Amino acid sequence: MVALIVAAVLVLLVVVVVFKSIALVPQAEAAVIERLGRYSRTVSGQLTFLVPFADRIRAKVDLRERVVSFPPQPVITQDNLTLQIDSVVYFQVTSPQAAVYEISNYIAAVEQLTVTTLRNVVGGMTLEETLTSRDQINNQLRGVLDEATGRWGLRVARVELKSIDPPPSIQESMEKQMKADREKRATILTAEGNREAQIKTAEGAKQAAILTAEGGKQSSILSAEGERQSRILRAQGERAASYLQAQGQAKAIEKVFAAIKNGKPTPELLAYQYMQTLPMVAKGDANKVWLVPSDFGKALEGFAQNFATKGEDNVFRYEPSTDEAPVKIEDDSDVADWFETASDPKIAEAVRAAEATARTPVEGFEAPPRPKTSVAKGNPELPPPAPNLPSEQPSARPDDPYGRPWQPPQHG
Repeated sequence: MVALIVAAVLVLLVVVVVFKSIALVPQAEAAVIERLGRYSRTVSGQLTFLVPFADRIRAKVDLRERVVSFPPQPVITQDNLTLQIDSVVYFQVTSPQAAVYEISNYIAAVEQLTVTTLRNVVGGMTLEETLTSRDQINNQLRGVLDEATGRWGLRVARVELKSIDPPPSIQESMEKQMKADREKRATILTAEGNREAQIKTAEGAKQAAILTAEGGKQSSILSAEGERQSRILRAQGERAASYLQAQGQAKAIEKVFAAIKNGKPTPELLAYQYMQTLPMVAKGDANKVWLVPSDFGKALEGFAQNFATKGEDNVFRYEPSTDEAPVKIEDDSDVADWFETASDPKIAEAVRAAEATARTPVEGFEAPPRPKTSVAKGNPELPPPAPNLPSEQPSARPDDPYGRPWQPPQHG
């Protein structure tokens, strides 16, 4: 029985010794081993054998980069405003031995060092500078923390400020100020927009006025040129018409006198024609009293004796002289171009240029659509054609004593 108890104790002792002599350290962790109370070695990521009852693991340290978030801390700025600032520190243990033997609690040490450094940095800044200088504050905190924690076996990678909370009254004032600034910028932008719009409108009106003036100028020039050409053409037409009228009258007189000569009128015929003409002479508005001379017959007889020959029946008749020279017709070659009906090339060219200018589209202007009603169907917008009126021509020449119908003058 005693032997059995001794064997069990020995087996238990062997198990304890084996348990104390073997240690498994995972990867990304480091174990600080002491022998008889003094630092012996640091192992990581392996199976380690220890001397029973002499070696022991003092501490295991995580070698991965760690993230520690600290609660908000009250910080007073240079303009005596209390801000609540919470920060985040990213650090990594690079020397497990220093992290174990140089400081008792490196996380608490990093927290306190972060708070004191943050108060020193923010204490020299105003509220506006603090709110707009996050990167500067982060860099200063990282530099101070990395330098102070180096002997603790720590490496500070980054320091970030999560939030900066001013007092509620300051937040309300900032919101009002921001709202006022936004309204100010909106007012300025609206004023600038109105100014630009007015400038653009004025420039457009200026360009429109210039184009209108140019159009009026061109229109006036073309109208003046057209009026000039029309007056020239009208004067040329009136000149040709006057010439034709004079030539027609000359031909008519020539025909009348030729007919008189060929007809051999007697004094009685002359007296009869004279009596027919007297009512026309008396139709004048200024003729109040008109007297017929009593010796009118004697005057006709004397006229007939002087210009006629007495026949066998004792009647005076006009006989043309055989030695009279034929009437010479005036040459009209120098006025032949007056009756040219072809258009002047310069005038035709000016008309084509005016039509091309009128058809040139104006930039920014869209012509209204033309009416779709065809000419065959009838366009209600067009006035009806003028009826054919009969030509108002006199049926007889008023100065023709024989009452013959009027004939248009023939050229030549």
